Amino acid sequence: MTSETLSHSHSYQHASTACLNCGAATAGNYCQHCGQATHLHVPSAREFLHEFIAHYVALEGKLWKSLGKLIFKPGFLSREYIEGRRVRYLEPLRLYLTFSIIFFALVKLSGVQVIDFGEPHARPAIVAASDADDTRAGQELLDAELSSFEKKTVAWTASLNPALGEKTARFFALPRQQQKDAITRAFFAYSPYAIFALMPVFALYLKGLYLGSGRRYGEHFLFALHSNAFAFLMMSVMILTPASWDFVRLVLLLWLVFYLPIAMRRVYGGSRLATAARWMVLMVLHFVSLALALAIATAQALLG
Repeated sequence: MTSETLSHSHSYQHASTACLNCGAATAGNYCQHCGQATHLHVPSAREFLHEFIAHYVALEGKLWKSLGKLIFKPGFLSREYIEGRRVRYLEPLRLYLTFSIIFFALVKLSGVQVIDFGEPHARPAIVAASDADDTRAGQELLDAELSSFEKKTVAWTASLNPALGEKTARFFALPRQQQKDAITRAFFAYSPYAIFALMPVFALYLKGLYLGSGRRYGEHFLFALHSNAFAFLMMSVMILTPASWDFVRLVLLLWLVFYLPIAMRRVYGGSRLATAARWMVLMVLHFVSLALALAIATAQALLG
């Protein structure tokens, strides 16, 4: 045996060790069982920054390629994924989560008012004296209606569960500003989860609308993730667009509206008329589900 062979054999035996992740015996740079690197160390700040940029920013072009196709070619990413061309693009779930997180962060930072109770006591500075009695009567009627609504709500929740009725009554007893603050906190705490929970429902609606198409449920779910990721992205851009840029906002809104039917036709096929009919039914079902999910999530957070 030559000295070179002995040296190689010695280095191979020296490299053999147990994987720190799974404990399997390894003899190389990576564990043959779980794939983790065998030579590990705490990364320096430079190495950490390089890894972050390479993985999250460059991502071998996946991020920018996926973003371009998602924005300008409705339904393209779904078709590519269904037809097996997947490695070159970001995963659908990752796209959805990324843009949904960005959207809710922007909504929170922008100070958008989640609920508006109005200002029932606010009146114009100049009011004719002859209108004073009508103003007081109108205000009393508004207060009576609000009180009636609250009483009915408390009675209804109490009929479901006495403890729930007590919590509802305590909530209505809070000052208006505290009610608004509580609803806002509940909205941002639970709404992202409620909306994500609707993705399987969105896919189920598509499954029903395209019965007989031969598409599997997983394909509908994939399409739901891509289309909703685009919606979050467009709404985020609209939030960042200055209020004075009315034309840009209009263009973004129109693209948001027409994007989904274009994507549906590219992925599922069918005539324009049939696609438009399915799109309208889908939007009605989705918005009703969305309103119910947000209301239930917010109520659960407030009264739970």
